[in-house]
Amino acid sequence: MTTGAPPDRRGQHRARVERIFDHNADTRSLFLAPEGGKRLHFIPGQFISISIPLGDETRTRAYSIASSPDEPGPIEICFNRVPGGRGVDWLFSRAVGDSIEFAGPFGTFTLDQAPAAEAVFIAEGTAIAPIRPMLKRVLAGPARPAIHLLYGAPDDTHILYRDELEAPARDSSNVSFEAVIMPQDALYDRIREVVESRWVKRDADRNRSFFICGVGDGVIKLRDLLRTAGYDRRAVHYEKW
Repeated sequence: MTTGAPPDRRGQHRARVERIFDHNADTRSLFLAPEGGKRLHFIPGQFISISIPLGDETRTRAYSIASSPDEPGPIEICFNRVPGGRGVDWLFSRAVGDSIEFAGPFGTFTLDQAPAAEAVFIAEGTAIAPIRPMLKRVLAGPARPAIHLLYGAPDDTHILYRDELEAPARDSSNVSFEAVIMPQDALYDRIREVVESRWVKRDADRNRSFFICGVGDGVIKLRDLLRTAGYDRRAVHYEKW
């Protein structure tokens, strides 16, 4: 998540860059260890607001936490280069050992407990970041509903965490993973086609929950498609970047 962050200055933290991982040529993860050995308590789906000093100004940008609160170790943020993005360029210039200031966690696009019924997760590119800890929380639960992940990207290299996401689908018949590879300008149209065919037209079941995260109006169109098809508005969770 890279939208503007709330002005609320409570919950200030400093963290050290412990590790860096490049997913591909333009997508990177930073692993941040809060100073003093503290643990950051958050709910899957939440984000932190990072202070980015740029010389002439300090910007604040929000980044979803891609790691799980149920696992020890540093928190992970995942981001990609944006043309003209001074803030993300600053993040790409960070090195192991650098200090970063942030506030949070924030956000209401969350999943604290596994849904009681079938759940569908839809993400695009780096928008898998808040979805990933949600999936981990659901998969770790004792009573696991049927889970489907629909993950879109313009090419295979931008399907992040692929081995990790595919593994549960190989091991369980009630978990599915599907990658949608399409050029960026056609990606949401294809995702919409899949969603409409599979979860709108195929049956009359409207007890599913949806968790949708991505960039632009394609997210809103998916939300509206599902709500107008009879799904309860509270069952269609979404975050538009």
